[in-house]
Parts: sequence; structure tokens; C-alpha cells
Amino acid sequence: MLQRYAILDLAPVVAGASCADAFANSVDLARHAERWGYHRYWLAEHHNMPGIASSATAVIIGHVAEHTASIRVGAGGIMLPNHSPLVIAEQFGTLASLYPGRIDLGVGRAPGSDMLTARALRRDSTAHPDRFPQDVQELLGLFAPAEPGQAVRAVPGAGLSVPVWILGSSTFGAQLAAWLGLPFAFASHFAPQDLMAALDIYRRTFRPSAYLERPYVMVGAGLYAAADEREARRLFTSVQIQFTNLFRGAPGELQPPIDDIDAYWNPAERVGVERALAHAFVGDADGVADGLQRFLDMTGADEIMLAAQIHDHRARLRSYEIGAEICARLVSAGHARASAAGG
Repeated sequence: MLQRYAILDLAPVVAGASCADAFANSVDLARHAERWGYHRYWLAEHHNMPGIASSATAVIIGHVAEHTASIRVGAGGIMLPNHSPLVIAEQFGTLASLYPGRIDLGVGRAPGSDMLTARALRRDSTAHPDRFPQDVQELLGLFAPAEPGQAVRAVPGAGLSVPVWILGSSTFGAQLAAWLGLPFAFASHFAPQDLMAALDIYRRTFRPSAYLERPYVMVGAGLYAAADEREARRLFTSVQIQFTNLFRGAPGELQPPIDDIDAYWNPAERVGVERALAHAFVGDADGVADGLQRFLDMTGADEIMLAAQIHDHRARLRSYEIGAEICARLVSAGHARASAAGG
């Protein structure tokens, strides 16, 4: 049953604008999201991507938290193989000290970049995604209260119990989250293929822990809502162009929408983009509400994280406002059904 709804922000750099503009838009969106009832506002680590400004993820999380009052702010996520667990514990311990009770840390094992950029980031040849489970456990240990005589501590960080999530786009993350008893977020907004298999593994093999008593699932979805379906479909072409360019090996700034996307991509590219964006919900409020309801019925998710790569900031705000209205109704309806069943 849906309990909460959240935003994933990639801090998009739109054509003709700057990273500074992207950050200003992120703050503006977060302030609106707080008023609209969104529970979380997460930013994602990417590198060497001209259309995504959130590479220094902890810095922009602090910036957004400073300009909001109550919404949870976090990483969706930090690509842990790029970093020392101690550095991340210190960064997020600092954030949690500055904004107590509001900071989340989602971690993933993908590079968030191409392999050349990943090598430039890591430098240390021993850093490898296969170490991800050990790195997560090290990170959790650094957030635990320091033991007497402990040689290495996260200062700040130790004892702050910053909530850690496992992010995934395959069954690997589901297995790790279940084994560690952590909440699990699936990147179905761009990699939907293993969604249901991952959720089944996570729920079936989950082990209660000091962090979580029962499984908690977040799913990602694209959100492209407007006054009518035609306008929503037009807004959606910006992210379709972005993914097409990514498949071509030419990532760039988020482009303005176009009237005819079929004139831009070829049939093979169309198949790839449509597969990646299978859980993007595009249309007017009624159409998006129907799609989101079916998606939540299918996944049984506890929380949904909405992503909207829309070129025009005002249109992006309106899409998220519609999304909040829909999700608030879905949460209320779920609570009503649960109460009726309990009664």
C-alpha cells in the first residue's frame, strides 16, 4: 500500500542554461514539493554528463536542505564504488548534524558514468563494484556508535544512524538489501526489466534487522503530466531525445520538446527508449492517475519516487503538482481500504 511519495531530481541542465540555473530550479522545486506533501527529495550522482548537474551530490543536498524546512533530502544515490565509505560517512554525518532527522543516503554500485570517467574518479585500482557489499557494511558500521578503542571513526557520523537505502536496477541490490535488512529502491524509471523479479526476491528473502522490521519498497516512475495528453506527450519528447542521445553515445543538455519524435529517432532507437521508459506515465491528470494506480497495484510499493525530465521549469513544476495531487489521493484511498479491512 502506498504510504509516501517522493521526487528524484537529476538537476537537469537544459539547453541554453547553466548549472547555476539547474541548482536554482532544484531549490525552487524542492520548496514547492515540501508544500505539496512530498516526503523526500533525492538527488543522484552522475559524472561527465552535460545534462546533469548533481555530480557533487552531498553539496547540492546540503544546498537544498538549507533552503527547505521539513522535507527529507538525500541521495538517490551515491555510487559507492566511486568513494571511500569513510568519506561518505563523514559527508552524510555532516549533513545529518546540520539537518537532523532529514537526511537519507541511498547507495548503488553502478559508476554513474562511463568507464573512462569511472577510472578518473576512482584512481585506486583496487576500487571495484564487487566490493559493494563490504563497502555497505563498512558504511553502516561507521554510522553506528563508536566502540571503545575504535581506531577509525567518522567524525561526524558515528552514532548518527543515517538511514541507508540500497538502490538497484537488478536482482543483485534486492538480494543485498534483503540480507542486510535495509529498505530497497528500484530504478524502474529507467531500467524496468528486472523490477518484479527483484521485488519478489527482496520480499521473500528479507531478514528483519535493527534498521527495519519488515520489507520496505520504493519504485521509480517517470511523471509527465499536463493539462491535456497532447501537451504531455510533447513535454515527454525532451527525455526521449535525451535517452536517444545517450544510446548514440552523445549525452548532452536537456533539449526543448519537439512535435515529431519519430523524425528524430530510428526504429531501433525507439524500441530501446520505450523499453527504458516503460514506467513513464504521460498524459492528463486522469490518464496519469490510472497509470500510476495500475503500477502500484502491480508492485505493491510502499513509496513511489517520481522523476520528470522536463525542459520548461514551469511545466515541470506543474507536472509534479499534478503528481502530488494524484499520490495524495492514492495514499488516502489506501488508508481507507486498510481501515475498512481492519474494521
